[in-house]
Amino acid sequence: MEFARNKRAYFDYEILDKFEAGIQLKGFEVKAIKSGRLNLAGSHVIVRDNGVQLLNADIPPYQPMNTPEGYDSKRTRRLLLNKDEIKSLVGKAHEAGLTLVPLRVYSKRDLIKVEIGLAKSRKAKDKRELLKKRATLREIRDAKNK
Repeated sequence: MEFARNKRAYFDYEILDKFEAGIQLKGFEVKAIKSGRLNLAGSHVIVRDNGVQLLNADIPPYQPMNTPEGYDSKRTRRLLLNKDEIKSLVGKAHEAGLTLVPLRVYSKRDLIKVEIGLAKSRKAKDKRELLKKRATLREIRDAKNK
């Protein structure tokens, strides 16, 4: 089951490779995610201190009155990968112009997983071409449905 998708990442970046990672959460954050209260817009992934971290993912509290005092909904969360995957990400991410972005959050065997994309930024010209292509496909689809 998918809980959130980062649509902006698919538009702003060309996804070259995908990785699956676990995420370290608190209990009330899991309940909030399972109820659909997650926003990946503006979030990104960094490699720091031999670990991978998710920054700026917004998880508002499930029950605001029962949330611990001082809870930050956009806190940095650790992503769980094995050492070989982290080394691979570090090597690929340091290539020219590549970045790590969270693509979607989903459930796999009752565990919350994050799909990370190794991505290359699109230029404005490429974005315009993508929009034109989508518009053309939409027109063709609409013409067939009439």
